[in-house]
Amino acid sequence: MKITVISLDNWGYNKYIIDELNTYDFIETNHINFDTFIYQYPSIFHRIFNFFLKSIFNFNLKRNHLNKIILNQIKKLGHQDKILVIKSDFLSIKTIKKLKENTSELIAFYNDNIERCPRIKQVYSYFDTNYSFERTDVEKYGFNFISNYIYHDHLSNKPDLKTKTIYEVFNISSIGKRNNTIENIAIVLDKINIKYKIIIVGKKDYQPKGQILYQGNKIDIKGVNQLISESRTLLDVHRKGQSGLTFRVLDSLAYQKKLITTNPDIKNYDFYNPKNILIIDSENVKIPSSFFKNDYETIPQDIYYNYTSKNWVKTVFQLN
Repeated sequence: MKITVISLDNWGYNKYIIDELNTYDFIETNHINFDTFIYQYPSIFHRIFNFFLKSIFNFNLKRNHLNKIILNQIKKLGHQDKILVIKSDFLSIKTIKKLKENTSELIAFYNDNIERCPRIKQVYSYFDTNYSFERTDVEKYGFNFISNYIYHDHLSNKPDLKTKTIYEVFNISSIGKRNNTIENIAIVLDKINIKYKIIIVGKKDYQPKGQILYQGNKIDIKGVNQLISESRTLLDVHRKGQSGLTFRVLDSLAYQKKLITTNPDIKNYDFYNPKNILIIDSENVKIPSSFFKNDYETIPQDIYYNYTSKNWVKTVFQLN
């Protein structure tokens, strides 16, 4: 069986899908990560020209370049039994149609919701199978529901559960609309004398409040996992209008860490335990110090398995 995964793997999570697929002897796996594609404008004229193309005709030279490379790579690989696309809203409809011609099953997984990425509505009908981590989109558009996954299954990636605790709370987020909520949470943590490590990553000028750290460059997964292992509680601030599980929630399961989250939908998952998970109101942040007094309560193994990359791969690719 030949399977190709096409994704914008800017944080490095999708490569663990490949790792899991590679555990099957009968599968030949390829990963086209278009986050690695680099487009250089031939001249300043092309940069200015692209600005006008995007503004007037909704055409992007860089996106067009990305689509061409994807199709060239698929052509070299030949017909695939299954192709999975993550972040399909980055691809043109022409490209998606060409992909469909080169596979027996074209699959999409959306770990963004349609409210945030409305172009999903334009492309989903071209896929044979659609999966989404957003329950609202699943109900409205008839997608199949599946969450993000715990990517710590493999021996080389097992969580260190014995690392000495340095921080009570840890969070890393990209700069954006969540900044104000994160800052308000940090203020509350300061008031109850909870030591935290909160990092906001981005390329824009930003002066965070309190003890929040800001940096321009991303931290790789290995570095993030080290900070997770050194923390007792993880902080999850979901995007407004989105209720799908972030990787930070799943990290809390893998590392057996308590969780503070702004996502009220988490109470509808079978791993929810109020002793492990504190749901807070992003508009009125209240964090009782008593939440930090009790240890994490381990969830049943069968529930844990449902969220692993192993089960995710079996489900999405319909493997035995």
